[in-house]
Amino acid sequence: MTTKLILTHDVTNLGTAGEVVEVKDGYARNYLVPRKLATPWTKGAQRQIDQMAEARRKRAIDSLEQAQEARAWLSGNVVTVSAVAGENGRLFGAVSTAQLADAVKEAGGPAIDRRKIELTRPIKSTGRHSASVRLHTDVVAPLEVNVVAAR
Repeated sequence: MTTKLILTHDVTNLGTAGEVVEVKDGYARNYLVPRKLATPWTKGAQRQIDQMAEARRKRAIDSLEQAQEARAWLSGNVVTVSAVAGENGRLFGAVSTAQLADAVKEAGGPAIDRRKIELTRPIKSTGRHSASVRLHTDVVAPLEVNVVAAR
C-alpha cells in the first residue's frame, strides 16, 4: 500500500519541500510523519503546497548567488572540529552534523543548516574527512573536515 504525502522539508532521494509524493505506508508512518518531514495529503492541503512553492520561488532568486558564494568558501577552506578521543585516535561517539554546522560558522563561513549536511559515513576518528552540503537544488559544495583530539 502507498500513502500520498506533502513534503514539508527536503528529503534526500525523495523530493523537495512542497512536492507531493507517494511512499510506502511504513515509511510514511514510521519516519516521515513523526519527524515532521511530511504531512498527509488532503484536498485542502493543496493551498499549503502552493504557499510553500511561492515561498521557495522567492528565496531561490537570491539564494542561488548566495549558495555559489558559500560553495566557494567551503571549497577553499578546511573546517577544524575538536572532539574527545582515545589514545588511538578513535572518538568517543561521533561528530554530528550540528557540530559541523557550528564549526563552519565559527570559522567565519556561511551559516548552513545541519540538515543540509550529508555524511557518506559517520565521523568516528581523528584526521581528515569529507562531507557534502546541499546549499541549493543545483548547488552542492564539498566540505573538508579536520578532526583533532580535544585536550
